[in-house]
Amino acid sequence: MLRILFTGGGTGGHIYPILAVAEELQISGDTMEMDLRYFGVPGSYKKLLEENGIGVSKILSAKLRRYSDIRNFIDILIFLPLSFIQAFWKVFWFMPDILFSKGGPGALPVVFACRFYRIPVIIHDSDSIMGLTNKLSSRFAKRIAVSFSSAIEDLIQKNPKLSGKTALIGNPIRRSLSKAIVDPQAAKKLFGFDSEKPLILVIGGSQGAVKINNFMVETAAELVKKFQILHQTGMKNFDSAKAELNSVLKNSSEEEKKDYKLVPYFEKDMADAYSAADLVVSRASSGSIFEISAFGKPSILIPLPEEVVGVHQTKNAYEYAKTGAAITIEEPNLKQNIFMAQLEKIFLNLEELKSMSAAAKQFSKPQAGKMIAEEILRVIERS
Repeated sequence: MLRILFTGGGTGGHIYPILAVAEELQISGDTMEMDLRYFGVPGSYKKLLEENGIGVSKILSAKLRRYSDIRNFIDILIFLPLSFIQAFWKVFWFMPDILFSKGGPGALPVVFACRFYRIPVIIHDSDSIMGLTNKLSSRFAKRIAVSFSSAIEDLIQKNPKLSGKTALIGNPIRRSLSKAIVDPQAAKKLFGFDSEKPLILVIGGSQGAVKINNFMVETAAELVKKFQILHQTGMKNFDSAKAELNSVLKNSSEEEKKDYKLVPYFEKDMADAYSAADLVVSRASSGSIFEISAFGKPSILIPLPEEVVGVHQTKNAYEYAKTGAAITIEEPNLKQNIFMAQLEKIFLNLEELKSMSAAAKQFSKPQAGKMIAEEILRVIERS
């Protein structure tokens, strides 16, 4: 039986690529028995991992912050040593054939433990700037996969010895998502929309984005005059966004009110939502960018500000926008006149819309999950 271990911080950006790789492993190795485990900080994704055949065991999180914060001392002096003890103990008893690490909180102790026990490690980084955990892990990795070319340049510039084991793969997305593309007109009807009127899909990540929610709802009365909006708010933000939307649209016609639909969270209908969209408004996480590109959709990206998550979302957005597939609007510039002008520019020029769609599709790397899964099996075979 193959024993394959996964680790990575407990956000959608870490967990969904793990699920994509696990899905491909189960397909590629359908004749092999596999024991798939996750050691780390699953957060709210524990149930989802288990539903996909991955056993979950928690590791204490010690976040490695790049800025001065009293919590750094607490994490380094208390939580980090405890997480290392946990990792060494759990890895010893499972003794996997290989580790696939996505980086992030909780991953570093598992990487170190596997290195200590001479278990091969493959790491993957989703962003245009490699995260601190993955940078520290890279020297122990047998293979390094990245999603953006700038991540390779940055990594190799600092450590040229890593060039031979680093490859541009893209960000794995679930096959069940990428294979579920349906006709846009049919997808619009699934959500009760007019199949001919342009539809804008708004997603702020799995938890939603309060700033994007507020801006879109405040602009709703202007938007519904020309567009249909399908807006994922995030579970926690749904009620407040709905109350605000009702207030903003109180003087709009009943037909216009129907053209703005809020949903708390897309679960099994995420693929339908992407398929229905003529344009996507989104944060600039790597996961969102690669999902948008897989569906060949033009987009407006609004990266999280540097002071919130560092510079990586901003760099993701601009690197993707350079392909012609997207327009980037940073939060300080998210004004109604700027946003509406960009929408007009895109939708009044059919060739522009087609060009952005083609660029998005060209950027897409739908085989990323399969490539990583095959490499995991190859490394196991050679070890």
